Order: sequence, then C-alpha cells, then structure tokens
Amino acid sequence: MKPVRTIKFVARHTGLSVHTIRVWEKRHGAVRPIRASNNRRLYTEEDVERLRLLREATLAGHTISQIAQSSLPELHRLLRDVGEAVPAGAKAEQTDEIEELIGSALAAVTSFEARSTLKLLDRAAVELGSPAVLQKFIVPLAERVGELWRDGELTIAHEHFASHHITEFLATFARPYTENVSALHLVLATPPGQLHELGAIIVAAAARSHGWRTTYLGPALPVEEFVGALRNLQPRAVGLSIVFPPDDEALRRDLRKLGELLPRECALLIGGQSSGAYEDVLREIKAIEVKSLEELYPVLDALQRSKRRPASKRAK
Repeated sequence: MKPVRTIKFVARHTGLSVHTIRVWEKRHGAVRPIRASNNRRLYTEEDVERLRLLREATLAGHTISQIAQSSLPELHRLLRDVGEAVPAGAKAEQTDEIEELIGSALAAVTSFEARSTLKLLDRAAVELGSPAVLQKFIVPLAERVGELWRDGELTIAHEHFASHHITEFLATFARPYTENVSALHLVLATPPGQLHELGAIIVAAAARSHGWRTTYLGPALPVEEFVGALRNLQPRAVGLSIVFPPDDEALRRDLRKLGELLPRECALLIGGQSSGAYEDVLREIKAIEVKSLEELYPVLDALQRSKRRPASKRAK
C-alpha cells in the first residue's frame, strides 16, 4: 500500500494531534511512515486505520504502551471484546495513572515549575490521546486548581500560572484542526465581569479537535463589542463561559441584551461552573446550556447537521 497521506490528514481523520502521532511513532513504534523527498512523513491508509483504532482503544481504557505493537486484527478483536464497556482492570489502572499525573501537575503548579508542568501536559496527551486528555486530565486539573484557589490553598498567581501553561499547551495541541476554512465557526469569549477564561479556551480546543474553526475573543468582553465582532465573523455558534460569581445581576442584564442582539441563525452555547445559577435567563434567551465536554460534542454534531438553520428561535 503506497504511503500518500500527510500527518495533517492523519490527524484530521483519527482525532489525534500531530504531536501525539509523532510521539506514538517515535516512542512506541505505533507506525513507521516513510519520508518524502521534502522530508515530510507519509502514511498509508493502513497506518491511518491503525492510529484510529489505537485512539479508540486508549479511550476504552488501555494505555498506548500496552497496545502500540498490536496488529490490526488484534486491535479489532480488542475493541470488539471491549464493546462499549471499559475493562475493569484497565479502567482502574488508567484512573490511577491519571490521578498520579494530576497530582504531579498540581505539585508543579504549586512550585511554579514551568518546565515540569509542560512536560506533564505532553505526557498526558501522549498517554491519553485526543479528546480524552481534555476530558480526563486538563478539565479535572483546571477544576482542582480553581477549588484550591477558592479554598485559599493556592494564590491567584498560581491560578494564572496554570492557566497560562495550559493555554500554551492547547495552542499547539489543537493546531492541526485550524486549517479547514469550510468548517463551521464557533466564536468564544467570557461576558463582562467574567475574568476566568480557561474554560472557554478548553472548549475552543475541544471544538477544533471536533472539526470546527474557532475564534477566541478574550475575557470580560462587552456585549456590544461581542455582537459587533460577530457581524464580521458570521459564526454558526457562539460560546460563553460563566465561572464566578453565581449571583451577578449585571450579568443577567448582559445575557438578556445578548439574546436580543444575537442573530437568529447563530446558536448560543453557555457553560461554566456557575452557568446553572443563571438557568432562568438561559431559558429566556433560548441558550443551550453545556455542562461538560461530554455534552458539548453532541451539540456540535447537531449544529453541523443543521448547517445554517437556527438551533433554536430566540424571542426578539
């Protein structure tokens, strides 16, 4: 079988990041691409299928080090035997490994160890693959940092340090998914008074890994500025992250204003730790509340199927 697929093609069709593919290749020998005359890696269709199956197996609870050398029939048999269930032993082993990674990352953040923090992020991406690294490692890590900050065990400097390095990692992690100009567009921000932006940045990376284009406009963006930017960007959906506080009356007014100004064809997604506290307003403005990454992907799929049709009709 002739190798003709580039690494970017492989990333798009397997759900793995370019970085993960390279590490699985170099460290675990999962595939062996050839080099073209311009020194670029080229992969066969069998390589693509193999990496896709390896990703599915890691999502089912197996570590890449255990299965990297498995043949295609062995991987098919493994996934057939597993079905929808995660093997108890593999699940427990992976849970322990993830907890160890999160604990090590928290220690690195506490000590402001930038190099160790980035190495642990890379290690998690390699071991878990995409999108599991977001769901199982980065989101729980960010939540732990936030909890420790609110409990006074970490300072705002620690929270900013963690956010900076996770953001830096995600910029590279999701890069292969930013090139499809025909993909649907999701624009993200945090509303006025909401300075915690990591949740929005994580959602942007998750959406890119799911085949969307994304634009992040930053934290605490005034409603008028946000809507003005949308006129130029013309996205299929917009997303807002609401973290703290859960009782901001000014934010309620801003959300209502956004519901009035947002184009009908543009779906409004709202999530974050405190989004549930504004549930009455979200219903009023016909927003889609997204409580987790697990809930995000079906919403994105539904919007892709509906294309330019509105996900819901907001009252004007």
